[in-house]
Amino acid sequence: MGLTYGEVSLSNPKKPNLEPIHSVALADTGSVYLIIPQHIKVQLELDEHSKKEIELADGSKQFVPYVGPIEIRFKNRIAFVGAIVMGNEILLGAIPMEDMDLVVSPKDRKVDINPENPNFAAAKAK
Repeated sequence: MGLTYGEVSLSNPKKPNLEPIHSVALADTGSVYLIIPQHIKVQLELDEHSKKEIELADGSKQFVPYVGPIEIRFKNRIAFVGAIVMGNEILLGAIPMEDMDLVVSPKDRKVDINPENPNFAAAKAK
């Protein structure tokens, strides 16, 4: 199984005059949050709301900035989420993927909209 990517658009809904950032994001089903690098926080002029303690893959822990809101778009889907600021690439975690009803296809190495709901995002509310 290889790395799986999808093209996303990120913007600051509180500052609609700023241009959105179009980029490739790594789908990380083992992560919960949207993770963005520092330069995206700066470009989108995102507010830091708090710090979160996260556990890294090696078991170590660190405090990182939590920013938002961020509007994230993927094809015909949209979500408004917070993001953790760290690293050097965008990671698309479980919260934004679930919110937009996206699926990961390891065989095809791509992220896509849920084929069971092609026209709108759906979710269980029970």
